[in-house]
Amino acid sequence: MQLAALITALALAVTPPTAHPSPGLDWGACPNDIPGHPPSSAVTCATLTLPVDWSDPHGATFGMAVVKRFARAPERKVGTLVFGPGGPGDSGVDRVRKGDRFSDEQLDRFDLVSFDPRTVKRTAAPGCAPEADRPPVILADQTQFDAAVATNRAYWDRCRASSPLLDHADSVTQAQDLDALRRALGERRLTFHGSSYGTLLGEMYAERYPDRVRAIVLESVFDHHLPLTEFVRSEAAGLQDSFDEFVAWCGRVTVDECVLHGTDVRQTWRTVLQDADRGRYPSLTSFEVAAIPFGLTPQWGRLATVIDQLTKGTAPPAPALDVAAGVFCADFPADVRDYRAYRRLLEITEKAAPDARYGAGMLAIRTCLGWPQPVANPPHRLDVRTRTPLLLLNAVHDPRTPYGWARHVEAELGRAGRLVTYLGSGHGAYRSSPCTIAAVDRYLIDLTVPPPGTSCPAAE
Repeated sequence: MQLAALITALALAVTPPTAHPSPGLDWGACPNDIPGHPPSSAVTCATLTLPVDWSDPHGATFGMAVVKRFARAPERKVGTLVFGPGGPGDSGVDRVRKGDRFSDEQLDRFDLVSFDPRTVKRTAAPGCAPEADRPPVILADQTQFDAAVATNRAYWDRCRASSPLLDHADSVTQAQDLDALRRALGERRLTFHGSSYGTLLGEMYAERYPDRVRAIVLESVFDHHLPLTEFVRSEAAGLQDSFDEFVAWCGRVTVDECVLHGTDVRQTWRTVLQDADRGRYPSLTSFEVAAIPFGLTPQWGRLATVIDQLTKGTAPPAPALDVAAGVFCADFPADVRDYRAYRRLLEITEKAAPDARYGAGMLAIRTCLGWPQPVANPPHRLDVRTRTPLLLLNAVHDPRTPYGWARHVEAELGRAGRLVTYLGSGHGAYRSSPCTIAAVDRYLIDLTVPPPGTSCPAAE
């Protein structure tokens, strides 16, 4: 689709202020828009009409893309399980249509439903693109800092012109969308599984609608109640911890499993990063090279091969590092006033992560520089009082949502939270082992809450 046609289509997704929300969902065939996953009779799609601004429920509306995969064993069906995608920026519609992140028991026992959140893919995603010559992720001086703020604001202005949802996409607003979806599905109470950034949506829903919760899983837990300095420090430390696990693994196995076995892995990696700083890999920025372990944890053998190829001058494709600014920047303030304050954050990450350098926190800061303050959904201590405790699941070695975040959220939830610890590595622990699958499935299906301190061993 040409850019002009795409922008026109996105603009038409928002209806005039005379429209009113639809009372339900009109299910039909899904479009053929996912390569390798054509429409299937097992999956149906719909659009849920919602207000752009929940404070003006009879004003302008938009259509939220929704998908449902029918339970394979309808005679044993428990109900509907709504999946909350992460990112922010992931497509829940794609997840359910592909169907590859759910256990056999979930596929049998639930109608699986998800959606593309506000500003994501099929749901009035902004028809805009950042400038090709925008400043880098990691800024070097006040001039680059000022340019980053200016280009961010110009980019957001272009995005607003094609999607008014950009200023109405925070996680509390999305929790209101989620409750409207629950009603449209005819569910008295919500059964929900949020992954990564989708856990913040689950937290906000449980806080706002505790009496409407049947069961909520928070997998790879986002901690919304963090000072900015601790946010960037813990993100960097989480990636460093995962890299440490990789180095230890490479030292334990044979050269057939780890091509770097018997070498100084840390020094090799530092040389790669220095080469990236000198521009040896023109298709990748130095930040993108430093972020490679994000997506390859715990695929340690593949990570070793990629590092070995980098030493020979061969770079992998750039990792996906986009963040849905309308969502994240409205949830978490990047209130960094000048380069001096920005440089202090960089010093914190460099100290916490001598090998990993930055962590995802600095990408989030760069994405949101210049966002209007105060934010729509400011960080706050959770106050959740659900009948059934929320089930938290996190790997000890998680490079994106550090284990300490899950521990902190569990402490804030008190009786309303129960943490299951996966003693291995990776982001998104549900499919990590039979133990993690069983803990989540028994909770979602039978409402069985694991005992305090439950853990699952690392997969071999």
